Amino acid sequence: MYGNWGKFLRVNLSTGEVKVEEYDEELAKKWLGSRGLAIYLLLKEMDPKVDPLSPENKLIITPGPLSGTSAPTGGRYNVVTKSPQTGFITMSNSGGYFGAELKFAGWDAIVIEGKAEKPVYIYIKDENVEIRDASHLWGKIVSETEEALRKEIGSKRLRITSIGPAGENLVKFAAIVNDGHRAAGRAGVGAVMGSKNLKAIAVEGSKRVPIADKQKFMLVVKEKVNKLRNDPVAGGGLPKYGTAVLVNIINSNGLYPVRNFQTGIFEYAEEQSGEGMTAKYLIRNQPCYACPIGCGRVNKLPSVGVTEGPEYESIWALGANLGINDLASIIEANHFCDEYGLDTISTGGTLATAMELWEKGLLKPEDVGEDAPPFRWGNTEVLHYYIEKIAYRKGFGDTLAEGGYRLAERFGGVDYFMGVKKLELPAYDPRGAEGHGLGYATNNRGGCHIKNYMISPEILGYPYKMDPHDIGDDKVNMLIVFQNLSAVIDAAGLCLFTTFGLGADDFRDLLNAALGWDFSTEEYLKIGERIWNAERIFNLKAGLDPERDDSLPKRFLEEPMPEGPNKGHVVRLKEMLPRYYALRGWTPDGKVPPEKAKELGIEEFL
Repeated sequence: MYGNWGKFLRVNLSTGEVKVEEYDEELAKKWLGSRGLAIYLLLKEMDPKVDPLSPENKLIITPGPLSGTSAPTGGRYNVVTKSPQTGFITMSNSGGYFGAELKFAGWDAIVIEGKAEKPVYIYIKDENVEIRDASHLWGKIVSETEEALRKEIGSKRLRITSIGPAGENLVKFAAIVNDGHRAAGRAGVGAVMGSKNLKAIAVEGSKRVPIADKQKFMLVVKEKVNKLRNDPVAGGGLPKYGTAVLVNIINSNGLYPVRNFQTGIFEYAEEQSGEGMTAKYLIRNQPCYACPIGCGRVNKLPSVGVTEGPEYESIWALGANLGINDLASIIEANHFCDEYGLDTISTGGTLATAMELWEKGLLKPEDVGEDAPPFRWGNTEVLHYYIEKIAYRKGFGDTLAEGGYRLAERFGGVDYFMGVKKLELPAYDPRGAEGHGLGYATNNRGGCHIKNYMISPEILGYPYKMDPHDIGDDKVNMLIVFQNLSAVIDAAGLCLFTTFGLGADDFRDLLNAALGWDFSTEEYLKIGERIWNAERIFNLKAGLDPERDDSLPKRFLEEPMPEGPNKGHVVRLKEMLPRYYALRGWTPDGKVPPEKAKELGIEEFL
């Protein structure tokens, strides 16, 4: 087998047992790897109804067949588990160097089961795997954990992924952080890791990923890297200004969410844009493993010193979404979210929910305590005060740690929660990109942009420009292609940003050269469709109600955008959703029927 090693680790933290399990190439050809292999294992081995924070939930950490190769952005890994925030599947993805190192150690995945009696970490050096005591690490922030493990193990190759206090304290939106500031952030994967008393995984490897045709692969890689470098976004805007290059673009198109999505234009966008951050704070770019794009930012602030980020979503979540225009405070808040192990989007979304509840009079001073800062729009004290309180579940931070939906529900303002399937939305108001709104509603992990980035065709013109307010079958079909393709990219171990410059045929070329297969583009997209449908089956078994859960906040459906290029628009979800189900081959009520499952070879999971 090429690309994949054909084996993964199974670590049971309850018993301390570590096993090596193998799988064959037929399974790889069906699921590709990473996100695909993970959903196959979850459906085969785990009841989707389990409590996400119980020992019965499995946490699967998995690079893809192109992770650790020279394929552009070939350093990604996925964390797949049942989310404590949504109650459904989540597949959080991270870059940096950890995923590549796990491949170098010879593993396609780590399946983590059970719960340790006391804090532990997993140390992997090629075939040698140990579960070690982590009592001395419990309570440490991410940078302290990494520093302590590097000193303890004494290896220059060591790569670490860990949780901070937020994961230890089971914050519903806790992240898993590697390489200091790279996060598998969304939907509470850090809380699942914390529930297992697993503080960190440290890995070092010495192997080279097996490639079917090295000479051909290098030629293909060179061609794709050149494509990316010649693309105006992948080779221009992203390396020059980072993902924050989007701030001015999205704001000028009128869908940059402000004050909990009350409008789509932020008066201070220019000051906190990628251009503004580069001029004031940037020291250098920080690319991930094998990445020719290099969108990562390294900034310097007097208050925190040298730090990485923030990227576009974090600038928005901790900035415009709260009405805050203090870029230094935003960078500082992003730094502490990384250190405590918090997802920045959900942190900002939860605080924005609190601010609107405060504005509407549903959340009152007596609810949060006399010493707490008021949840007023633009109040930077909220950032400074509450991020730590959430991570340690102190005071009102304990309530916020449950996430925006549960907060809004508690104070009688569910309509002010801007999320889907209890997951806070990212930085695009769907009233300015209706296909993106359909993507939010139908995403398997909830209010997420990464797995169906319709901003590409609707705003940026990739692969071609589509009218953001067209809701015809071409738009719905494009969303389905994006969802299936994103599943393939995740399963391969690559970064979504490669789609700025590369298309489905390019990913086919990379995979065929590395794996020695002769799959067509359609066959790879079929793998993506299989993964998407398998995740849907998991969610349906976990209790997903399509009528309730494939929806959007009332604001987007009933409150027209008040100003800007999208003034007067709402999302016409009711018109798009039935056609999405039909074009997916699902039943009118959003279920995967036996004939579709059989077509995809996943009927055993129905």
